[in-house]
Amino acid sequence: MSASELAARLARHAEAVCRHYLSAGRRYGNYWIVGDTANSKGRSLYVHLAGPRAGRWTDAATGQYGDLLDLVRESCGLIDFCDVASEARQFLTLPKTGSASEYRSIGAPGRSNRPAAERARRLFAMGQPLSDTLADKYLRRRGILRGSDHAALRFHPSCYYRDLLTGDTRRYPALIAAVTDPSGAITGVHRTWLDPSGDGKAKVETPRRALGSLLGNAVRFNVPVDAPVKVMAAGEGLETMLSLSYVIPGMPIAAALTANHLAAFKAPVSCLRLYIAADADDAGRHGSERLSQAARSLGILPLLLTPELGDFNDDLRSLELDRVTVNLRRQLCPEDVAAFLPAA
Repeated sequence: MSASELAARLARHAEAVCRHYLSAGRRYGNYWIVGDTANSKGRSLYVHLAGPRAGRWTDAATGQYGDLLDLVRESCGLIDFCDVASEARQFLTLPKTGSASEYRSIGAPGRSNRPAAERARRLFAMGQPLSDTLADKYLRRRGILRGSDHAALRFHPSCYYRDLLTGDTRRYPALIAAVTDPSGAITGVHRTWLDPSGDGKAKVETPRRALGSLLGNAVRFNVPVDAPVKVMAAGEGLETMLSLSYVIPGMPIAAALTANHLAAFKAPVSCLRLYIAADADDAGRHGSERLSQAARSLGILPLLLTPELGDFNDDLRSLELDRVTVNLRRQLCPEDVAAFLPAA
C-alpha cells in the first residue's frame, strides 16, 4: 500500500486517529483541537475530521502541517518511513469504536508519544560534522565559508522526506540546524534538504521544514554558554544570519527561521543591545517591529540592520565583501564595531 493510500485510509477514520494519538484533545464541530503533535493540552493544532480536507492538520504555533500519516510520524517520534507505514497499518487493523482509553491501551507495544524536542535531539544526534560535506559545499556556494565552525549545524546524508501533496517518500541529504532555548537545550531542528548532485536545495515542493518547538527559540551561533550576552543579532533565515555571522565574526547570532518566530524571539535577560536583521518584505517588517517593541519593554535597545538587497545573504553573494562590511560598519554602535568587526 502506497503512502497516499495509507493517508487516505487514515483520513476515513480521522476522529479515531485523533482519539488514539492525540487523546489530550477533543472534538469541536468538524475539528479535533489539541496543543501539538506531542499530545500536549492546548488549542494550537487542529485536524479536519470531515469534508474534502479530512485528515489534514495545521499547528498554528509552529507552522507545521500535513496529513494523518505525518501526524503518526510526529506523534510516535518515528524517523524511517517503513516504521511510519508499519504503525499506520497496525492502527488500521484496530477496532474504530470505543473510548480514548481503549484506543490507547491497544496501541503498538512499547511505543510512546515522544515529545517533539526528544525527536529533534534524536535526529540532530544522527547527523555528522559539517566539514567537507555536501551541506558545507551548499553553504560555500552561498558565500558562507565558515559554516563548519558552528556546532549548531550538522549534515545528514540520507534524511527522510515526504511530499505532502503526493505522499511520495524519498531520502535526501540535508543540512540540519539545532533550534535551542536560551539555556542551550535543543527544542527542535530545522532541515534543508539538498540536491544530491550539489545543485542547491533538493528539487521538492518544500525543501525546508522545522520539527519541534520554535516559538521563542532559535538556531544560535557564537553564543557563549558561560558568560552573559550583552549584544546579539537576531533575524529570520538560516543563511541570512549565517551570512551576518561570517561578516561579523564573534557576535552572538540567532536565526528565528520565520517572521512570526522572530517576533516571538526571547533575547537573553543580560542583553543590552539587540540588532534585528529584517527581511525586506511585509512579513519581515512586521516581525522586526514586534520584536523591537518586546525588546524595549524589557529595557533592551533594538537596532535595525538593513541589507542593500533583499537580505544579507543576497548582499554576501552579489556584492563585494568589503562593501557588505562597510554597510554594516555604518549601522553598528562604535563599541560593537571595535569588538566584532575586523579592522578596516
